[in-house]
Amino acid sequence: MTALDPALRERGEAWLTDDPDPATRSALTSLLEQAASGGEPAIDEITDAFSGDLEFGTAGLRGRMGPGPNRMNLAVVSRAARGLADHLLGDLGLAEPLVVIGYDARYNSQDFARRSAAIMTSAGCRVQLLERSGPTPLVAFGVRHLGADAGIVVTASHNPPADNGYKVYLGGRAQESDGQGVQIVPPSDGQIAERIAAVGPVLDIPVADAGWEPLGEQLREDYLAAICTLPDLDGPRDVRIVHTAMHGVGTETALAALHRSGFAEVHTVAKQADPDPDFPTVAFPNPEEPGAIDLALELARTVEADVVIANDPDADRCAAAVLDPHLGDWRMLSGDELGVLLGDHLIRRHGYRGAFARSIVSSRWLGKVAEAAGVDSPTTLTGFKWIARAPGIVFGYEEAIGYCVLPEVVRDKDGLSAGLMVAEMAALAKAEGTTLIGRLDELAAAHGLYATSQLSIRVEDLAEIPAMMQQLRSAPPAHLLGSDVVTTQDLSEGSVASTGLPPTEGMLLLSAEDTRVVVRPSGTEPKLKCYLEVVQDVPAGTSATETAEIRRRSDERLAQLKDELRVVLGQA
Repeated sequence: MTALDPALRERGEAWLTDDPDPATRSALTSLLEQAASGGEPAIDEITDAFSGDLEFGTAGLRGRMGPGPNRMNLAVVSRAARGLADHLLGDLGLAEPLVVIGYDARYNSQDFARRSAAIMTSAGCRVQLLERSGPTPLVAFGVRHLGADAGIVVTASHNPPADNGYKVYLGGRAQESDGQGVQIVPPSDGQIAERIAAVGPVLDIPVADAGWEPLGEQLREDYLAAICTLPDLDGPRDVRIVHTAMHGVGTETALAALHRSGFAEVHTVAKQADPDPDFPTVAFPNPEEPGAIDLALELARTVEADVVIANDPDADRCAAAVLDPHLGDWRMLSGDELGVLLGDHLIRRHGYRGAFARSIVSSRWLGKVAEAAGVDSPTTLTGFKWIARAPGIVFGYEEAIGYCVLPEVVRDKDGLSAGLMVAEMAALAKAEGTTLIGRLDELAAAHGLYATSQLSIRVEDLAEIPAMMQQLRSAPPAHLLGSDVVTTQDLSEGSVASTGLPPTEGMLLLSAEDTRVVVRPSGTEPKLKCYLEVVQDVPAGTSATETAEIRRRSDERLAQLKDELRVVLGQA
């Protein structure tokens, strides 16, 4: 019979004496009892929950809820709150740092946010706590708008229902100007992690009974006023929209923004409009996941909509679906397709000038559009904590449906302001007798057709990821789709001179015919991600039907490329 490691049992029993939450204490007591009787599921759960600590990394914390140091729970959040306070007060020497705290509608989010407010208030911070759940961009906005030194959002974004997270922003006196209201990066993340590790017993952390300030509706009003200035006042508004919030917190603010901007005909997916932490109609609450927007597409067909706008549960991401005349059916635009459409729209319609930033795993298509318009298009490391720091940024995007269209308002991805631009683009295209697919065809004719896809390899054992990366480094492919690989770049070695990027874990391959592959571990999930891009010329005079055929052939080439990579990575 399998037995629980005595050291893990001892750690679990010690946890029980220091856990402030009766719910997780009860859950752990039950797990320990089951493990003592040889229950393998309980042993596996305790082993995973107590063999390590939840790492304070990408923007903060994220993980499955439950008892233990490798889970999201009140004890882990308490230590994070105190560690962040100690960083602001101690490392940075700030007097009464102002901290804005918000939360989504997931299980425990409100409790985690209130506990953070109570601990940081007791530590000497001035805390402003949102009175009800709301979108992540609202806190990112609040940090800049209120001049706060830090911001916290309790959210797991588009993760499964069992997860929660803790996203941290710095601003005010805690950051230089280019980092105001941006997610944390080194060395701040490491310094905060050290402070968290130095926190003593959780039950010894002082917790205030009151003293934080409630943030009422004015912040929401100020945010709406700021983003609603973006659509042209005299632009067309004749567009029929379907919106889904994916059971998250975006419906109220998205509808308010659309309606105030003059987009009157918006149909909501009723089954997904209200916050529901169980996300009952979707397997994963991410618009990119297969089937996630099926209800929205069904409604779009019924009401004969022009565009579907989908936000993820905390509304920092935005996806769009349209009727593709080449297919005769609705389809989701890829994150890269929507990224190049938004960038082109902001240049042509709004006259944006400055840096149009994109991550290294995003399509190079935006770079071609920017180059033709005479504006910069810098490449950054993956994630908005890097994209938002691009010098002179006026627009930034990543392929994972994250878009920043108003960096002076929200210096992070914002699915609500991006949704306004999707609505404006769709209305403008309709007024001019075309569609967003037609716009893509125009861009393909001008710059070539850049088709992208992604291969994600999910693992049970995290050790498989470095093994696959080592396999790729030691034996990279000599060809991609029959074309010689002319560039093999180990991104972990870093080369600011050649790429403009500091070291990051990943590999980049480029073929003679411009097929590109970037392989990197996911920063938030147990996955190895491969980002694929193929480029095909669209000769002058190519018809819409012929362009559709080029796109179909590109999709076939992407499928073939995935098969080749599975072989290279030993996953065939």
